[in-house]
Amino acid sequence: MATTVPTIDRGLLERYNRPGPRYTSYPTAPQFREAFGEAELRAAATASNGDPIPRRLSLYVHVPFCTSPCFYCGCNRIITRDKARAEVYLARLYREIALTADLFDRDREVIQLHFGGGTPNFLSPGQLGEVVETLRRHFHFAAARDSDISIELDPRFVDPADIAALGRIGFNRASLGVQDFDPDVQAAVNRIQSVDETRAVVDACRDAGFRSVNIDLIYGLPRQSLGGFERTLDRVLEIHPDRLAVYSYAHLPDLFRAQKHIVAEDLPPPDLKLALMHMAISRLTAAGYAYIGMDHFALPDDELATAQARGGLHRNFMGYTTHADSDLIGLGVSSISHIGSTFSQNPRDLLSWETALDEGRLPVFRGLHLSEDDELRADLIQSLMCQGAIPVAALERRYGIQFDRYFHDALHALEPLEADGLVRREDGCIVATSQGRLLLRNIAMCFDAYLDRPADIARPRFSRAI
Repeated sequence: MATTVPTIDRGLLERYNRPGPRYTSYPTAPQFREAFGEAELRAAATASNGDPIPRRLSLYVHVPFCTSPCFYCGCNRIITRDKARAEVYLARLYREIALTADLFDRDREVIQLHFGGGTPNFLSPGQLGEVVETLRRHFHFAAARDSDISIELDPRFVDPADIAALGRIGFNRASLGVQDFDPDVQAAVNRIQSVDETRAVVDACRDAGFRSVNIDLIYGLPRQSLGGFERTLDRVLEIHPDRLAVYSYAHLPDLFRAQKHIVAEDLPPPDLKLALMHMAISRLTAAGYAYIGMDHFALPDDELATAQARGGLHRNFMGYTTHADSDLIGLGVSSISHIGSTFSQNPRDLLSWETALDEGRLPVFRGLHLSEDDELRADLIQSLMCQGAIPVAALERRYGIQFDRYFHDALHALEPLEADGLVRREDGCIVATSQGRLLLRNIAMCFDAYLDRPADIARPRFSRAI
């Protein structure tokens, strides 16, 4: 999928630019139910230990604290400058680690650890080292050369000298938020961040031996212009990160309170937003980055690109990863786990998460058992999002179905997309075209059994496709 640069038909993109899930899971999080609790999570973990070849584990740690609010943000975060809150949070996080680790056999090897937020570097290097060491005591980690230990960093609050300490702890990947270097845009979203401080953190990561550095950008922010965003891309290409994520801003102020600070009249109109996206794709692919799909780019020799080339790319709540054969364990407030054929989520509010742990309970407030139909559709959507194709023949063999009969309604919904040149039928496969790769969410929606077209798609809980 990474070899062909997507083409742009603005009229077509505008027509398909409607709300829909991002498919970091299927079924998506709105389908999780409170009937799934601690007992169900324990049963799922026990069942997952029974595989003849032990499945590996990916760990996600959520750090919710941020020193200042970014107005565009839709993450689960707590704004505070009180560093003492970190110690209180970590005391309970260690309880959760101990309770959770007891559920899994020691032969389950941890291949990936990611710190997200919030702002993970709200924690000091010493505190981060303590968390990693606690995890290492309770879980069996793969050898350093085989494992990914990554962290999201806010360059505004990182001392480059601290990066060497993170390298000694074992961190080998970093993701830096930038969004836009234009001062006017930064003022509008309450995130003032210079090119120099960003470059200093990237350089420090490379000096510390990090294998990969990612930079996040956003198009569709207030006061963005083609000229300003082009200058941002120029600066980013000079920094030359290994990976880039270029996200579409989703303005949902009824869901995310911080976005109420954004003046709606300052947002770029749809034609300008499309032009910003087009510019980003054109500039980055011309500079040698492979277009992975769903906003992500990587240098051709980066593990994200090579994983896609060999069919090992995976998509989950952390975005695209290279570890398709692992169960995901989420730790911390609001985090989500995917263990076996289940999803489970921790409480999104800090008090409920704290209360559960203070009572000695695993902090689960909702989840889902996947049905056979869920697993089939999840497999289909995972292949589409990662490889840009639906492996019809392989799915028929794997699940014992006749594809055209089983997905009769979905294929009917797909017909307009096929007529518009977004997908095409090949031998044993349905392939997203170059244009369709920009609209993978729309293609996936045709196979989503939970969407009540058109009413459910119109709900404001989902962002638009572009």
